[in-house]
Amino acid sequence: MTDEMPLACTHRDVCHSASPPAGRPKKRVSVEMTKVTSLPADDMTCGWFHLSRPRQPRPSHAGTTHARWVVVGAGFTGLAAARTLAHHFPDDEVVLVEAQEVGFGSSGRNAGFAIDLPHDIGADDYIGDIATAKASLDLNLTGQRILKALVEEFKIDCHFRASGKYQAAIEERGVAVLDAYRRGLDKLGQAYEMIDGKDLPAHIGTSFYRKALFTPGTALIQPSALVKGLADSLPRNVTLYERTAITDVEYGDKVVLSHRNGRIVADQLILTNNAFGMRFGFLQGTMLPIFTYASLTRPLTQEEQARLGGKTFWGLIPADPFGTTLRRTHDNRILVRNSFSFNRDGRSQQKYLDRFVKTHRSSFESRFPMLSGVEFEYTWGGSLALSRNHMGHFGQLAPNVHGALCCNGLGITRGTVTGTLLADYLAGERNGLIDFLLSSPGPNRNPPEPLLSLGVNANLWLGQRRAGREV
Repeated sequence: MTDEMPLACTHRDVCHSASPPAGRPKKRVSVEMTKVTSLPADDMTCGWFHLSRPRQPRPSHAGTTHARWVVVGAGFTGLAAARTLAHHFPDDEVVLVEAQEVGFGSSGRNAGFAIDLPHDIGADDYIGDIATAKASLDLNLTGQRILKALVEEFKIDCHFRASGKYQAAIEERGVAVLDAYRRGLDKLGQAYEMIDGKDLPAHIGTSFYRKALFTPGTALIQPSALVKGLADSLPRNVTLYERTAITDVEYGDKVVLSHRNGRIVADQLILTNNAFGMRFGFLQGTMLPIFTYASLTRPLTQEEQARLGGKTFWGLIPADPFGTTLRRTHDNRILVRNSFSFNRDGRSQQKYLDRFVKTHRSSFESRFPMLSGVEFEYTWGGSLALSRNHMGHFGQLAPNVHGALCCNGLGITRGTVTGTLLADYLAGERNGLIDFLLSSPGPNRNPPEPLLSLGVNANLWLGQRRAGREV
């Protein structure tokens, strides 16, 4: 859900493949059947989705369709891959399959930070190896540029603004993180501004924080509106099927994807469905479907806006990765995002919404006492795919099967650029960014159950407890 999650914004969030692009001769492969045992099922209360422009979903697939290219997952990665494949192969039909509605799933549920900078929590200065950090920065900036160009070309109303972001701290440990990150940004040669707590109300209204690090390169968006706009501006040779959940896959010389109303036969399959890629038989035991949770207030009245003060549009991420993310939106709502759960099947669970909205209320009241009583209008959860080593997969998964999976919380920028570059690679292109992605190892394997669930849940609980007032 979160493109702002510091836990995952690391220069090690890179991808893996050493396989050649599609189109080279391959030996005939044996047929293998895989049943997809879990399908996406998000809650119905995502504010971004309901407040974005309504659209008519494309029809579900029915019958039998044959296509050279089939992309599964119409989030940022899949939309970018389908669009780029269509440009490279204008005489081919590209089929794009989405299990739910476009803009309703994970890509439409994040906090809307299109982040530019690397943030490696494993390095002392949060930057680490300069060469790797520069490549990661280049990837993120390329993703930003692609999205900005599409928003301008197709006039997508998603409130895309190059507003920068604040990273703020209240605890001593968080302040130390900001100081370390500042040193890393100096090493990387990136601009920033350190803001003392007494000056922060002029920026964000609240005097809750002791210090903030402002970086100007982040763009803020309404994520569901952007995803919807990207889907409605696809090239003519892309056929999008929504509400088409794949239930069985047959791998062989062709890939046959079955669902309740028919089947789609692909020469080449591209998986862009993050942790659900494991349900298709790949990278099993490597990705962690972690859910994050957000609440969005009603619009503030003119009097409430005056009481709050500060800028009218901004975004803030926490110094502690388990802390609270905030946004003031274009329509003067306040977004509060914190709390995590490990949902092994990748599906929403109502019990977490009921539990974490209370945490959101406490976080809101402590930061905005001048807005006490302003109610939340929406509360929702959204998943992101994490790996323990903060790496993703890029390239071939099997004969005729390719993927850009596991964006580690950077779905807006990293999903866009890896989807684009994967399509370029399949069309036979090579460049420095593609080589960087191909040269990097993929996500490592997780411990077996029940150790995995015990470990992840303990980590999430301890992390949120240690975050203290940052939550």
